[in-house]
Amino acid sequence: MPPSPLEERLSALLEKRRSQSKLRHLKSSLPGSVDFSSNDFLSLSTNKGFQDDYLAVLNRSRTPIGSTGSRLLDGNSEIAESLERDIAAFHGAEAGLLTNSGFDANVSIFTFLPQPGDVIIYDELIHASVHDGMRQCRAKQQISFKHNDVEDLNRILQQFSSSGPSQTIFVAVETVYSMEGDLAPLTEIVDLMEATLPHNNAHLVVDEAHATGVYGPNGSGRVCELGLEKRVSIRLHTFGKALACNGAIILCSPMIRLFLINYARPLIYTTFMSYPSLLAIQTAYEWLKMGKVNLLAANLYHLIDHLYTRLQTLAGVAAESGRVSKPLVTLPTTCPESPIFAILSPYPRSLAAYCQSAGFIVRPVVAPTVPKGTERVRVCLHAGNTVEQIDRFVECVRQWIVSESTRDLHAKRLVTPQSHAVSQPVGLKMERNLVAKM
Repeated sequence: MPPSPLEERLSALLEKRRSQSKLRHLKSSLPGSVDFSSNDFLSLSTNKGFQDDYLAVLNRSRTPIGSTGSRLLDGNSEIAESLERDIAAFHGAEAGLLTNSGFDANVSIFTFLPQPGDVIIYDELIHASVHDGMRQCRAKQQISFKHNDVEDLNRILQQFSSSGPSQTIFVAVETVYSMEGDLAPLTEIVDLMEATLPHNNAHLVVDEAHATGVYGPNGSGRVCELGLEKRVSIRLHTFGKALACNGAIILCSPMIRLFLINYARPLIYTTFMSYPSLLAIQTAYEWLKMGKVNLLAANLYHLIDHLYTRLQTLAGVAAESGRVSKPLVTLPTTCPESPIFAILSPYPRSLAAYCQSAGFIVRPVVAPTVPKGTERVRVCLHAGNTVEQIDRFVECVRQWIVSESTRDLHAKRLVTPQSHAVSQPVGLKMERNLVAKM
């Protein structure tokens, strides 16, 4: 059957993306590979003790499997409401509202809470789900500030310093940024908002997706770690990363919770998460409350220091690679405060493919996911990783740098007087062709 006009248009769009090396494919990892990619920061997804506790709770329960509907119809339960109360209390919040995902939570917050005439000010590297919410939002003043730049935020806030109670100012940040791995200066942001907007019309919305389970007392997050529970209006904690579950919770006031129940379409018009999912979240929070993750988090921080120290041994090799057409890698200059490392490179697919062939799961991240010119290989550490795995990975990166430097320098010597054509290094040529296979 010949393609329809729709399929022809879709094919043209995909081909355009392919020609720009931006075409995405689903792929799975080879068995036995070392995970330096997933968000399973505490390695709970493979922790036997956690699995045993969850299965015990599941076997004791007499709940159905499916929730059977939206929470406003038949999908609500005492288990869900009790879990919301317990999680809110654990994080020092007034109330909580469970959602099927962090994406649904952000879309709900930023589509429905801001009203006409309100203002949304957001960090330029905020999650894509916030942007999706803002696109549908009735508050049309939406202003970004430079990433983690309190002075730039102050410049914008000063424009609204005389705004009254009828105009609400929302400021959106993440505690840990998913691609950079850096932390927001939360205390400075809160202080600035309170000093600049004294009319109780400013609300800070903090996304703790990558901080849940990893920071704060018993993994309660950065807001709790800094003692800002009473000064942050809305928090989002997700369960699909360090807690090895799925879903998320919006921590807020009882009024905001009730408003979202009535207006948030991602909550109203979707089947709620299953009972096994709720019981998995319950098990994860029992581990947090009992301090069972503390040793895992401590080992994770040890591995963070070790990876940073080992990467610094590549500094000389990386500097030497500057003799080629482009520096092959740019390494972190300070130790990241999170398990997320960004190894910048103009050839992220080549580096990632080399590491994958050596048995390491890492992913290239390119524009538009990150700004053009900041392409990188994203490395995520986990409590279940080992020092030996890190050492082997760093050696793999070193070998790639040396190999590609040698190829590029050799290629420069192959310029012919007749054509002045340069033979492309094999590894970097692969960078352009990989997208067709990935």
